[in-house]
Amino acid sequence: MDRKKGKILLIGFGPGHFDHLTFRARQAIEESDSIIGYNTYVDLIRGLLTDQEIVRTGMTEEVSRAQEAVRQAEAGRTVAVISSGDAGVYGMAGLIYEVLVEKGWRAESGIEVEVIPGISAIQSCASLLGAPVMHDACTISLSDHLTPWATIAKRVEAAASADFVIALYNPRSGRRTRQIVETQRILLQHRSPDTPVGLVKSAYRDRQHVVLTRLADMLEHDIGMLTTVIIGNSTTFVYDGKMITPRGYQRKYTLVRDEQPLKPHQRLQAEAEPWALGSMLGVADDESDEEERDEPIRPNPQQTIGSSGSGEPLMQSRTALSVLEREAEQATNKPDVLSLALEALACLDPQAAAHHTSTALQMAPSTGLVEIFEVGVSPGVADKRFTSQQMRLLADLTEDGGEMYYTPDHQIHLKLPNVAPDEVVAMLEEAGFLLFPIGQVAQVKACDFCNLEKDESIPYAEMLGRSLDGVAMPKELKIGFNGCGMACYGAVMEDIGLIYRRGAFDLFLGGKKISRSAHPGQRVEEGIAPERIVEVVEQIVAEYKAKAHVDERFHKFFKRVGVVAGYKHEEYVAPLVIESACGD
Repeated sequence: MDRKKGKILLIGFGPGHFDHLTFRARQAIEESDSIIGYNTYVDLIRGLLTDQEIVRTGMTEEVSRAQEAVRQAEAGRTVAVISSGDAGVYGMAGLIYEVLVEKGWRAESGIEVEVIPGISAIQSCASLLGAPVMHDACTISLSDHLTPWATIAKRVEAAASADFVIALYNPRSGRRTRQIVETQRILLQHRSPDTPVGLVKSAYRDRQHVVLTRLADMLEHDIGMLTTVIIGNSTTFVYDGKMITPRGYQRKYTLVRDEQPLKPHQRLQAEAEPWALGSMLGVADDESDEEERDEPIRPNPQQTIGSSGSGEPLMQSRTALSVLEREAEQATNKPDVLSLALEALACLDPQAAAHHTSTALQMAPSTGLVEIFEVGVSPGVADKRFTSQQMRLLADLTEDGGEMYYTPDHQIHLKLPNVAPDEVVAMLEEAGFLLFPIGQVAQVKACDFCNLEKDESIPYAEMLGRSLDGVAMPKELKIGFNGCGMACYGAVMEDIGLIYRRGAFDLFLGGKKISRSAHPGQRVEEGIAPERIVEVVEQIVAEYKAKAHVDERFHKFFKRVGVVAGYKHEEYVAPLVIESACGD
């Protein structure tokens, strides 16, 4: 009779409280014949034990625990080897596999091994501090019981110089007291003394203790073997007792009428990451849906901004995301290098100095965080012609690391790092540009009216632009406007399409211009009087804004609700194409 095949269950039970133990971890403990673990860990899960045999060992006896677990499993027993946190993060999983490898173990024929994940200390401690691990992070154990200190020091140096958020495990014990001191010394060579540091002892256990301090002061607090130390990167800040690391090194802000701070999710779009490998190589991101490539989430301004076709300012207020107070304090102690440079240049070439001053590209404080100001510009709703003065201004604004690109929406999109937004806006308006926020907003896309020769409907396009351009939407909303029946700018393919012909407007709703299932909008009404068109479109837009789901495109919304502003949706039926038998 074949002997029962043994099994090793490598269980990570998380921080220690039963609330944070996974369902599978509970099952594994119940089905095991024996429990092997460090004394403290066995005590933490004692409330879950029944009649299992318990093998307890001291802190430095990991190898003996692994050997005993393999021996029992080879005898046909189901053995639970417990670790706090995750068994694969400074836990017992690696040692178990090492012992098995030495014995020539094979997965298909040997004892069964299952690794059951748990919540690691970097995660549980971060949750108590706020959100310190929102960017690239690493874990480093300061215990030199199994790793030479020289190797640990090199890793601390590398992580510090690379600006990782760092979680230090096993920072200090009764006999190891110098490692944390040396670690702080290395970190201070690369980080500001004011870098936020979180000290969490016994997370989610009875003796939990949380301290928020600075890198320079962290050794003034109690740090022991049960403490996890989380050190922020160059962008980490403290707000209302919470340690927060921004999701990226760039923050984007655009024009709005009402103040609206940039939300964390708005840093996740591809345009916010020009330093990424794909952006540097010009490679497109293929992660979006194959059938319909929706744009990523963008900032959500509240109302229209810009200026009229004649350059008359319409924008009543604007805001830019301010830098952190900590950054501002650092900046007050730094000389104004730009001013000094311009002063010196004025002595040599006053004309050149005046030119550079006029660009008003005032740099933000030199920190790890880069401020990106974004704005769309256009010479007019109908007039697509740029003047030489306008093109020179755009070249000047983007000269020092900025970007500009022409979009299918008849705008030039500017991305300007570390500038003074108000001064940039003033220069753009003075040059006669219309200004547009970038993001989940409505936009009127008009044709060029046959080089302004068919200009009868231009006033209505401009009225729609003043009314709707930049209004916040659940998803980007394009309103196509063509000034004649040729519709050569493709208004019928937009979310809302307007075709002016024979002195009246035809209205199309629900166009879909991307993917293999692209189709024109449904023609819902013909012959709308010009004096009614703005009101009709405003009503459609208002219903979409009020009733659509977040990120729901207009054509999907129209299909879902069935009726918008009294217009009933009809399913689009693609025309049947019959191929010729001869292939012509």
